[in-house]
This record gives sequence, structure tokens and C-alpha cells, in this order.
Amino acid sequence: MNIQILGAATTKFGEHWHKSLRDLIREACLETVKDAGIKNDKIEAVYIGNMLSGILSGQEQLGPMVAEELGLRVPAIRIEAACASGGLAMHEAISSIESGKYETVLVVGAEKMTDRPQEMVAMALMAAGSDAERQSGATFPALYALMARAHMEKYGTTEKQLAAVAVKNHYHASLNGKAHYPFPIKSEQVLASSKIADPLKLLDCSGISDGASAVIITSKLKIKNEKLKIRIIACEVATDTLGLAQRESLTQLKATKIAGQKAYQRAGVRPKDIDVAELHDCFTIAEIIALEDLGFYQKGEAGPQVLKGATKLGAKGLITNTSGGLKACGHPVGATGVKQIVEITKQLRGEGEKKQVEGAKVGLCHNVGGTGATAVVTILTN
Repeated sequence: MNIQILGAATTKFGEHWHKSLRDLIREACLETVKDAGIKNDKIEAVYIGNMLSGILSGQEQLGPMVAEELGLRVPAIRIEAACASGGLAMHEAISSIESGKYETVLVVGAEKMTDRPQEMVAMALMAAGSDAERQSGATFPALYALMARAHMEKYGTTEKQLAAVAVKNHYHASLNGKAHYPFPIKSEQVLASSKIADPLKLLDCSGISDGASAVIITSKLKIKNEKLKIRIIACEVATDTLGLAQRESLTQLKATKIAGQKAYQRAGVRPKDIDVAELHDCFTIAEIIALEDLGFYQKGEAGPQVLKGATKLGAKGLITNTSGGLKACGHPVGATGVKQIVEITKQLRGEGEKKQVEGAKVGLCHNVGGTGATAVVTILTN
């Protein structure tokens, strides 16, 4: 796979009361073009990941919106896969280059969520669930709580281990100027926070955010600084049933396992080769399950390892969610998958600043839609 990251940037994630979805997209795109050091007319196509713009912003034609902002008249395509929209937009952009159709493509992820009442957003997000789950009144906190309870009963995972995920990711976010929640928290705060869906508490859950991220990928254009060359060596997608009731297990995401295995095989690497990873921690249990599904730990081992600090900056081995993850960097759902690519790109360039993983050479991004109906795994190297 001969595809490189030419430019990468993200807006700050948070509550952008005075910025529209268009404003956020413009900001991310212009900064990415600047980072790439190219003129807009070098971009041959645009892919934008977004889930909720039609419901929350009243705008479905996001492809032309991006092209319009950059003065382009190129193919511009919106991609939707719930919270994996950004990751799937990356996959489709990469596929378009591999097919020979294009050589240089802009990928954007964006979402504007905080302008609407939380109950409206929660209902909109459940469009990624099954009909039966919606009819029963389930929300995603409830569905992930079922997964958490199953994991706790089968492997002895504890609420303190779940809290350790939030504590770690908030610490990383405190080093990230683009994070929505850039402050540290303590385990006691997580455990004492109000219950949302037992055993998940408020501080086990990612929040509602606004934000946009973008990357430019190319098979032809030269990187302005060869020392900053970052290659995409795999990007794989898998799917599973929409609803949890049809799954063979509640303690794993089969789509993650399949996409991960395919990505490792395509990239020619093993889990032990990954130095830094952005994992889809929409809820704290999700990061623990991802660590196991992606082969970093055996089943039941991830919780104790996170509690020991094994995945925190400064530890030896794999470091996860240096951006703060969805939990603390924020989760504008369409933007998350692209933000993960931006974060890993910065890490592999050595531009992680206070949150830099020393000597990082191989990075992984894991983006999930719904409760695992879609999973995208991307591997990058310098």
C-alpha cells in the first residue's frame, strides 16, 4: 500500500456555541491544507464522515459543502456508519486511491451536537441501534452497561478497573490543548459520579461534543519534509449484527476482532509491534474490550493492566488514547475516526508535544459504529 499522510489537523473539540458545522469543517480543512503545503487544486476528491447533520443541523449535502469551502468542483461524498463514519470515510478514500481512480484525496470528519437538547441527541444516536433496542427504550449507555456487566461476571472485571480507563484518558487529555475535557480526575470521582446505566457512571461515559478533523492522503505528491513521512499500511473494515441480542458473545466485538486480524495481516505486523493506539472508548468498558479484541491482552487481562498503569504515558509497551480518547478529548461522532488518524500521525511524526510517546514507530486506530455493528482498524507507520 503506497499511501501517505500529506497533511493532518483537527479543531478543538468542545461546545462551540458560536461556530456552525460549516465553520468547523472550514477550520479543519484549511489547517490541513496548510499542513500539507499544497494548493487546493491538488485535491481530486473529498470524503466526509458524518452521522447526524441531517437531524441536528438540517443539512445532508456535506460533500458539496466541503468542496465549496475550498473552491473545488470535484467528487465530494458523504459517508455514514454511525460513530465509525470518520473511519469508514478513511477506508473509502484509501480504496479510491488503491483503485487508481484518484491520487490525492481529502478526508474530513465532522459533527455539531451541542446545539440540540441532550434527549434529542440521544434519540438520534440510537438510529445506530436495532429496531428492537429502540422499541425497548434502550440507549447506548444501557447497551454498553449490558456488555460491562457480562464482562464483569465472566472475567471479574471491576468498577475500579473501569474507572482507571477514565482516569488515564483524562490525564492524557490534560496534556492536549484540543481536548474537550482537558483536566485530570481521580478514581474516587469516577466511582462517586452519578449512575447512568449500572455499572456505568457519568464519568465512565464520553460526552456530547462539536468538532472537525481532516487529513490529506496521497499516492503521488511528495511530503514537504521526508522526516515527517507517515504511511498507511492497512485499513480494514468488518461488520456484525445491529443488535446485541443476535451476538454470540457480549464480552467481545466480533467486527473489531475480524478487522484487526485483517489489518495485522495486511500490514505485516503483530499486536506487540504497535507502540501507540487510539481506541474507541465511548464508554470505559469499550476500551477494555478493545484491548482484548485487538490482541494486546488475553480476555480478562486488560482491566487489571489498565489499573496498573500499563497503557499510560510513561509506561513501557503499548500506550493508548494519548489524545484523551472519546472519553476526554470528546466525541463529535463523525469526527472521531479522522481525529484518531490525526493523533497517530502527530505521534509518529514526533509532534505529540507533552503527550508524545517516545520512539513511536507504529500506530493503530480503532473506530466503532454503534455497539460494534461496524469496526474500522487502520495501521500507520513512519
